[in-house]
Amino acid sequence: MARVFNFSAGPAVLPEPVLQQAAAEMLDWHGSGMSVMEMSHRGKEFIDIHARAEADLRELMAIPRNYKVLFLQGGASAQFALIPMNLLRGKSGADYVNTGQWSKKAIADAKKYCKVNVAATSEPDSYTRVPKQSEWRLDPDAAYVHVTTNETIGGVEFHWVPDTGAVPLVADMSSHILSRPMDVSRYGLIYAGAQKNIGPAGLTIVIVRDDLIGQAMPQTPTVFDYKVQADNDSMSNTPSTYAIYIAGLVFEWLIKQGGVAAMERVNRAKAALLYDHLDRTEFYHSPVARDDRSLMNIAFTLRNEALDKAFIQESEAAGLFQLKGHRSVGGMRASIYNAMPVEGVKALVGFMQEFERKHG
Repeated sequence: MARVFNFSAGPAVLPEPVLQQAAAEMLDWHGSGMSVMEMSHRGKEFIDIHARAEADLRELMAIPRNYKVLFLQGGASAQFALIPMNLLRGKSGADYVNTGQWSKKAIADAKKYCKVNVAATSEPDSYTRVPKQSEWRLDPDAAYVHVTTNETIGGVEFHWVPDTGAVPLVADMSSHILSRPMDVSRYGLIYAGAQKNIGPAGLTIVIVRDDLIGQAMPQTPTVFDYKVQADNDSMSNTPSTYAIYIAGLVFEWLIKQGGVAAMERVNRAKAALLYDHLDRTEFYHSPVARDDRSLMNIAFTLRNEALDKAFIQESEAAGLFQLKGHRSVGGMRASIYNAMPVEGVKALVGFMQEFERKHG
């Protein structure tokens, strides 16, 4: 069976060359006689895989030396609790900006550990925009400021870096990390679930500045203490070895494509194809403010909701899968991560044109 165009928000499409290499190495990694899934995380073979993955990620994101790179488990959602556990550092509160469903979840977990100041919110606008910084009401005594820089569900993206002064900026970049250059030095901590632009589910990347770790809350479980994990090369407990291996292959693939600057050019071209079509027709609608539209997760609706079911059925028949929007917002969503080829977006636009011709 031919591969379909998979627009899933996550777990998401992976680069075909990565899947082919993983398949070729499944039973025997580089003459070791073992699959990576069978290797001890303490063995030389996996230590080399891990070190290469970290080095390549540092190269791709130009991560400064005074930042630790952690390969953790529990998904980005686990970090909603781990961040206050590790970053409060004796303070009582933190600032959060609410731009969608994932921001709301982060806020709910943080409230279990500290006083949360919602510095800005776009909830009254149905999460269709990023609040301008002039609207933010930051607490200068906050331990950190948390933002979700790309809301996977609503398709809203920060295209600018907030200024939080001396207060560390913390960012959930799960659904657009590695899609374009990011100035890591502007952030105190960046975290991301792997299952969108990095690799398979089960791995979470945390990039954290050295001076922010080492003061975890006393009740923090040992494996959730960033300093413990940093001191043990993310191996205080058995890490997600196979997910790290696949992530490493993705990093190698990205370097071969020319790095994140080259990927940004491709991603902008893909997004423009779809947004331009949405803006040309009354049959479809993009609810997100133009300046805040995500390059990765493009949410849209049909003007006639009665056609939603037919749209999904006919799109799948055309080899276009996982276009149904999140249950909390409805409509449609096309996730066009790094591994989605331009041909996939062109196929989607062509299908949308034909669907409108038939049903418009």
